Amino acid sequence: PICGGHGHSYIESSVSSRVDSSSYATPTTSSSSSSRSSSSKPTMGKALKLGSKGKGVDSFVNQLKSEGTDITSVSASSRPSRGAQPAAAAAVATESVHIRIQEKILLEAGRDGGLKTLEVLGIMHLRISDSQSSHIRLHVLNDDARGFQLQPHPNVDKKLFQQESILGLKQAGKGFPLNNDVGIVKWRLQAVDEALIPLTINCWPSETGGNCEVNIEYELQLEEMELHDVTISIPVPTGVGAPVVGSCDGEYKHESKKGLLNWTVPLIDVNNKSGSLEFTIAGRQDDFFPVNVYFVSPKSFCDLRVDQVRHTEDGKAVRFSSEMAMLVDKYTIV
Repeated sequence: PICGGHGHSYIESSVSSRVDSSSYATPTTSSSSSSRSSSSKPTMGKALKLGSKGKGVDSFVNQLKSEGTDITSVSASSRPSRGAQPAAAAAVATESVHIRIQEKILLEAGRDGGLKTLEVLGIMHLRISDSQSSHIRLHVLNDDARGFQLQPHPNVDKKLFQQESILGLKQAGKGFPLNNDVGIVKWRLQAVDEALIPLTINCWPSETGGNCEVNIEYELQLEEMELHDVTISIPVPTGVGAPVVGSCDGEYKHESKKGLLNWTVPLIDVNNKSGSLEFTIAGRQDDFFPVNVYFVSPKSFCDLRVDQVRHTEDGKAVRFSSEMAMLVDKYTIV
């Protein structure tokens, strides 16, 4: 059985159209492949001057960059070359107001159970490509029940966000900068509660003479999650031949030069919550750790999303598009 490598690119995108203040169209949702790098962590610092065009925007962008806030110019000179893009990557359809939510998960668990480290970092980016849409407010739905710490950008009205879940600038007369991805709110969760592990991995090597019988299984613990392009990478001894696989839910590939057995599952969700792999190979128990897990999810760990976007001046609805992805920074069983 041959499966692909760690090609983890999945973005869930949506385009929303709001007709008026009382009638809202249901967002149309489509899936497409895209490749994105982990954004740098924004560093909150002194207040910034905001403008809608000209030198004000340049100053705003330069100050954000100097403070470490992730800003990606959409000019042709800053786009990655076509050769650097994965073959399956495709552009996400965007409106003049586009929202991008990205999370990273860092997790380390013990082979005998127990959660050593769990950290989730997230950020919401806003990109505006039309000057008529720069004076806006984002109405946010926040259904988080896990205790995330949220931190809006210093130039965002913190009181308005805390009391009404609306993201808008402190100075209502100013507009967001154009043609740049600007981080407007970030969040963080640190936990040691094992109930928050999205996917549990149970690896049981049993020595029998000079061989090891290895039973490994996964189980989706957070049933609301969808994990795509899952790879569970198990180290195996080299120079002793290929592992003899007895059973496998999914596909596997032995990479003899790297000493890895990669077990892949296209989708783990509530309808495919668990699976197992059994194999035999010469070795000892410690040879099969650490186990590393890779996946991407179109659902965020922190249930935070934009419900509607409205003009600051007249409150009229603004069309917007959005995309969301949770990526693995580190997911290890040691």
